[in-house]
Amino acid sequence: MTPPVIELRGVTKSFGTREVLRGIDLIVPEHHAVVLIGSSGSGKSTLLRCINLLEEIDDGDIFLDGEVITDPRVHADSARKRMGMVFQSFNLFPHRNVLHNITLAPTKAHRMPKSDAEAHARELLERFGLAGREHDYPDRLSGGQQQRVAIVRAIATRPRLLLLDEITSALDPELVGEVLDVVTELKHDGMTMVIATHEMEFARNVADQICFVHEGRIHEHGTSEQILNQPSTPEAQRFLRRLTDRAT
Repeated sequence: MTPPVIELRGVTKSFGTREVLRGIDLIVPEHHAVVLIGSSGSGKSTLLRCINLLEEIDDGDIFLDGEVITDPRVHADSARKRMGMVFQSFNLFPHRNVLHNITLAPTKAHRMPKSDAEAHARELLERFGLAGREHDYPDRLSGGQQQRVAIVRAIATRPRLLLLDEITSALDPELVGEVLDVVTELKHDGMTMVIATHEMEFARNVADQICFVHEGRIHEHGTSEQILNQPSTPEAQRFLRRLTDRAT
């Protein structure tokens, strides 16, 4: 039986005396998109950072393709090479142009020949509406364009797993759609993803499973129909009601 791309078993994480993740269990099969929803501060971003080994967990295990990656003997950078992550605030290198931003990891971390890395980067830029921008620096791009470049950078290494952390939260409302369209296309390609978002209609369209995260626990999980239309816990009902009230 093929193992899931990523699996979490009993993952806990605290910052000082504040317990942020409280026994997280999560399974993400290949080609699935799992969407994390919940209030700010519920633990979604910390969960993604723990999966990518940017935060050290306190207890539990994380498996990538059936191999534990949270064992202290595992080299974190080796595991990270198999994952891509896109952050809220783009995190592009301001002193490097678009092409250099995208090809840095393929050439340095993955030892891909420069010509191959640049050819692949140009293909991705053209596919996602950024052809001709390869020599621009980030400050010449709109927020939506910068975030699309960040996504291209994350997938340029052909990762097994893509982690997306509230990637539209820093964007003006009119730019949100162009970024979410890219993620929707990646979903159609079969990219395995874990996505934290407050965009509920987007979650409805791309999620194979939605997890409602509350106070460091996955409080409820199921299909988009189950979670968004018929939440079973009072906490999920209150969270979704607040979003509905805010939109009206």
